[in-house]
Amino acid sequence: MSEPRVVVDAMGGDKAPFDVVKGAVEASRELGIEVILTGPKSVMDGELAKHNTSGTKLRVVDAPSVVGMTEHPGQALRQKQDSSIGIGINMVKSGEADAFVSAGNSGAVGAFALLNLKMMENVERPALALLFRGTKGVGLFLDSGATSDCKPDYYVDWAVVGSLYMTKVMGIANPKVALLSIGEEDGKGTKEVIEANKLLREEKSINFIGNIEGKDILKGMADVIVTDGFTGNVVLKFTEGFAEALFGSIRHALLSGIKTKVGALLVKPSLVKVAEYWDYRKYGGALLLGVKGNVIICHGRSDSLAIKSAISMAKRTAEGKMFAEIVEAKI
Repeated sequence: MSEPRVVVDAMGGDKAPFDVVKGAVEASRELGIEVILTGPKSVMDGELAKHNTSGTKLRVVDAPSVVGMTEHPGQALRQKQDSSIGIGINMVKSGEADAFVSAGNSGAVGAFALLNLKMMENVERPALALLFRGTKGVGLFLDSGATSDCKPDYYVDWAVVGSLYMTKVMGIANPKVALLSIGEEDGKGTKEVIEANKLLREEKSINFIGNIEGKDILKGMADVIVTDGFTGNVVLKFTEGFAEALFGSIRHALLSGIKTKVGALLVKPSLVKVAEYWDYRKYGGALLLGVKGNVIICHGRSDSLAIKSAISMAKRTAEGKMFAEIVEAKI
């Protein structure tokens, strides 16, 4: 396979276009791949002039309109097919690019992907699949916000595609799959979760280990964790807020007096390592699993490091050729 081509919505996100373009420049140089920036050409040319683009494979595709962060997805679909999101998604559809990355309006990205790329056969609803750090390595958490109201068989679809992702892209053989619930017993949870547990146990193509509770998510007990999008998004936002509060409290405690400031100098290298280990920006974004194409949705506040990481994730995902595997699996 030739080097993947990644198209990036240069106008998406709270820190666009500067941080998005910066991340794209760094990713193209470090990964040696073509990165295509979509956005108003005059804006893109101005932003690229601020960066050293030597050693990169960058290209600009003019996208005259921009989807606002709070704009309704339906309105964007009707009026802004020529936006940085719309044109980027259509480049994946036409085969001009192998993956799309955006930190913009996530609802609009999902809507454009569903309309233009369509769903894969035998996958009923999409899921946002997020890579996360646990104490024993990397896992995949889905759904983190795409589908709130779930039927039991949705969980099975996501478990299968999630397992394929971890095998084909992350190199984990026979990944362990768990269902998030309020208890480890098979009979715990809502009626949908209880039924999903039964269906997952019957699914022979995955390594289902049963239910896990919220306290176990970061312990590395499973390589793939499935839940509904409402619960998943709450878990995601809680962990982000908790991490910020925890490190803020530690920083405050260490700088509260002369003695603690001296101690802070001694423990700073270790704290930096811990902070880097749990830094969400190292993974960049979440894959919209279920649509016929590689679509990575990033946090709206993504900086250049998060964008660079998302482009790297897009490259690995495209190289994994997992969508061909999913079609062959005929789930």
